[in-house]
Amino acid sequence: MKPVIALVGLPNVGKSTLFNRLTRTRDALVADQPGLTRDRNYGEGKVGPHPYIVVDTGGLGDATKGIDGLMMDQAMVAIDEADAVLFLVDGRAGLSAGDRTIADRLRRSGKPLMLVINKAEGRDVELISSEFHELGYPHMVVISAAHGEGVSDMVTEVFEHLIEVDEDVEEEEDGTRSIKVAISGRPNVGKSTLVNRILKEDRVLAFDRPGTTRDSIRIPFKRGKQDYILIDTAGMRRRGRVSEAVEKFSSIKALQAISEADVAILVIDAHAGGISEQDTKILGYVLESGKALVIAVNKWDGMDEYDQQRVKDELQRRLAFIDFAEIHFISALKGKGVDALFKSVQRAYHSAQQALSTPQLTRILAEAVAQHAPPAVHMRRIKLRYAHQGGHRPPLIVIHGNQTDSVPDSYVRYLEKTFRKALKLEGTPIKIEFRTSDNPYKGRKNVLTDHQQDKRKRYKRFLGRRDKKH
Repeated sequence: MKPVIALVGLPNVGKSTLFNRLTRTRDALVADQPGLTRDRNYGEGKVGPHPYIVVDTGGLGDATKGIDGLMMDQAMVAIDEADAVLFLVDGRAGLSAGDRTIADRLRRSGKPLMLVINKAEGRDVELISSEFHELGYPHMVVISAAHGEGVSDMVTEVFEHLIEVDEDVEEEEDGTRSIKVAISGRPNVGKSTLVNRILKEDRVLAFDRPGTTRDSIRIPFKRGKQDYILIDTAGMRRRGRVSEAVEKFSSIKALQAISEADVAILVIDAHAGGISEQDTKILGYVLESGKALVIAVNKWDGMDEYDQQRVKDELQRRLAFIDFAEIHFISALKGKGVDALFKSVQRAYHSAQQALSTPQLTRILAEAVAQHAPPAVHMRRIKLRYAHQGGHRPPLIVIHGNQTDSVPDSYVRYLEKTFRKALKLEGTPIKIEFRTSDNPYKGRKNVLTDHQQDKRKRYKRFLGRRDKKH
């Protein structure tokens, strides 16, 4: 099992920057602003032969109520589940009262600890670390997370002094792939509440205020025999309402999370009266990315039958263009309908990566053409000859024929529905690509032999004599 390393400290000491450095990603949102990270964020890394899981946490402080109190709870959970804790301090700001409070709290946790003095670029190592010796930590390193200075040596020291590694146990590789599921939607529709309900723990902050989640939080977990990575994304507002730089980056991270995911769950607020313009824009991005899709209409409890039917009618009218996506009416807060979501997620994922044989696709194409032939263009019939699979996630079907550039959109939609029904594909879009067969003689000049040229001259003389007689 991979050891877990937790990053803790005051706000704005560089925990997220170090997280990105350790995981060699940009998964954690980074800006020169305290309190940016609010949830636990997991990532994987490897130094030499040692793989590990690193956890980024929100800044520890003195507050015990409101959102700061929830951030404190999240950080303490990360400490409890960690095999080693890296306590980050700001080398430029020096030792503070808050650092002393956190140092005492971490000692009481009983976890293996290392003091990491960050932001040391261009400074004297002995001078910058001198005042931190009073904390009494036996393991202390000086690094620059932003520039990568000392980070590799830090991780090596962690495995030498803090984490016991069983060299005889090799990492298991069973070849299974985790399904990445992105929870997306507008702010305050209940995405974080849904994540907590799925995980059956208060894993991410759920607060009755829009914009609580700022970063895209990746959470690995197992359901049955299948591994998943659940991605809780920040709510995406209309562009005109995104004013803060942090919110703009949060929206970008949310779009990146959708691009990375295998399946997107779009959460819609039932109390909003149906689907909004912003919901359709998010849907459009999911479809452009070719992602499998499941729709969760949240906050379904507490609505009377009239309002429920009105919402259903609105969804049926507005979402007719994505009839392949399953719609679930749920209550994330009470857990109603949440279990059924993952059955749809699995069906959508397996449909998106299903292998399709060329004979099967060609047979379905022939039956579709026989039942409803494509229209004629310039008095010439469009001929669709055969089909094969061109890719997965989403399924790409390549159709070869003549004059395929003239196939109308209505006929493309007809083919999509035909393939979907015949192949029993659920929850995933289908992309159809046409390729026109090239004429092998196009652009080639027919060169006559000497015999053919003599024959052509005799024929012209014959035509000339015939014309004179008449």
